[in-house]
Amino acid sequence: MNSRIQGVEIKTNGLMSGAVNFVIDNQLKNRVSWQKAVEVFSTREDSLDEFWRGEFFGKQMRGASLICEYSKDQELYEILTDTVLDLLSRQDELGRFSTYTVEKEFNGWDMWSRKYVLVGMLHYLRICKDESLKNRIIDACKRHLDYIVSKIGKGEGKIEITATSCWWGCVNSCTILEPTIEIYKLTKEKRYLDFAEYIISTGGCSDCNLVDLALNSDLYPYQYPVTKAYEMMSFYEGLVAYYEVTGEKKYLSAVERFMDLVEKSDVTIIGCSGCTHELFDNSAVMQTEYRENIMQETCVTVTWMRVNRRLFELTGEAKYMNRFEISGLNALYGSLNTEMNKQMSMFTKEYVDAGAFDSYSPLYMNTRGRGLGGYCAFASGGYNGCCLAIGACGIALMPLSAVMQNDEKVFINLMFDGEVVVKDKDGKSVAITLSSKYPANGKAKITVNDDCVLDLNIRKPAWCENMTVNGKEVTGDYCVLNKRFSAGESVDVNMEMALKTHLLNGKVAFTYGPLTLATDEQKSQRELRKPVIIENGFNCQEKQAEKGEIVRFECDFGDGDILVLTDYQSCGKKWLSDKPYMTVWFNGKK
Repeated sequence: MNSRIQGVEIKTNGLMSGAVNFVIDNQLKNRVSWQKAVEVFSTREDSLDEFWRGEFFGKQMRGASLICEYSKDQELYEILTDTVLDLLSRQDELGRFSTYTVEKEFNGWDMWSRKYVLVGMLHYLRICKDESLKNRIIDACKRHLDYIVSKIGKGEGKIEITATSCWWGCVNSCTILEPTIEIYKLTKEKRYLDFAEYIISTGGCSDCNLVDLALNSDLYPYQYPVTKAYEMMSFYEGLVAYYEVTGEKKYLSAVERFMDLVEKSDVTIIGCSGCTHELFDNSAVMQTEYRENIMQETCVTVTWMRVNRRLFELTGEAKYMNRFEISGLNALYGSLNTEMNKQMSMFTKEYVDAGAFDSYSPLYMNTRGRGLGGYCAFASGGYNGCCLAIGACGIALMPLSAVMQNDEKVFINLMFDGEVVVKDKDGKSVAITLSSKYPANGKAKITVNDDCVLDLNIRKPAWCENMTVNGKEVTGDYCVLNKRFSAGESVDVNMEMALKTHLLNGKVAFTYGPLTLATDEQKSQRELRKPVIIENGFNCQEKQAEKGEIVRFECDFGDGDILVLTDYQSCGKKWLSDKPYMTVWFNGKK
């Protein structure tokens, strides 16, 4: 690619915008929540239990800044600005933003939390309108990182980064690689690149070399000495960033190979991983089994989406958007706590006030709302959690990834209903209108509203066997329309959606286009454990979708009971009811 693919100015209607508005209204405009995320940098209460309260500011600020970038919500912008100013006031005399005292620092999740301070600040910089504040933020981030560089590394009096945590081989600490590179991009100051190269030299883990393991491709990630999915993917994202500034292709290759291995061995039918808590565990095979414990963490979903999007930005390869789409429409949107049910603290075994996101995603005969991932209570009252803090990032990336472009091409990655402004080959702004009911069906009209010359690339999704553009069959990953468009000229797209069956380990699941189908006890009167026998054929009729649903089918297997199937993201949302169970995988023929 001659230039990196980037997002464009976009406005969507329907599912994507509804998710954005839900998160804004039910999470991001809560000033008390932001205050609690910041005050821990003064109370340093993570010193008491070596927890991760320090991550919440940066995780949530990243997602909130991306949502603000998309929504242009002025009230949200003001809240985020006030929060950043609050954090800046809490930087100590050593330059630290830390929730650990100096005496307890560089243990537990201290480095991880310091990483997220940089992540949050750097994402706020993308939307900051005040040049003097931008300079303050950059200076504060440099002081924060300089302190770390002075203490961590090789040499007398320094601590090896792979000795800064007792968790997961210190992969959590090594994920500071990614924002370190981003600071280098801003400043071009070599000490930051040197620090990044030191981190890479450790292999990112005390127990193995993650770079070499990915390059060798002899093992699947679930076979690595460390299998913590979220942190591992975050480290590999840092390798992508390093490639972006150095052009050393082996690091891009390592990430591409790793992500391909994850897809083969550990991605489930809803686009998440980790059926044993949030650990890689050969989830592609294990996903049909009943799990008493939590599984498929929302943090894993969002990080998988982030890394795939970043790889798409660099390569333009459709496979990365294919993965992104499935994860977003199913696992991510399924995690939205649209009923605002109370949620279970796994530490106290008590229900607490609702958050906007659920933390874990069931697949077989289980319930949502099984626990709050990364739950931490604050000394001043209230709580936060890792999935609550990260979810907004994925919600923002859905519309921000729907249409992207570089200097040469415009990519329509996800169909939607709305408008987008792109640049044509002469650098002129061009408005494009998309009319679509995606993902409920695959028909769309793309209207170019200005005279222009565009290289328009319309993705053919992996789930779509037959796709036509203006009546002509699309055979590759993209339909390429590299031409002069007249104002008002339209392009008709038809992505054929089919109900498909999937067989695994004696169980059956169904998909419709990009949507994984499921049912729950609220929707279907059929006993969830009753076998679904498909060998003799069956009849499914599409019905009017009900509130909160994208699609609805009634399926007759000839056994007298009708199975109602709807999109995964709408199922199991009433987890506090007396009928909370849901399933994707159904028992098959005995």
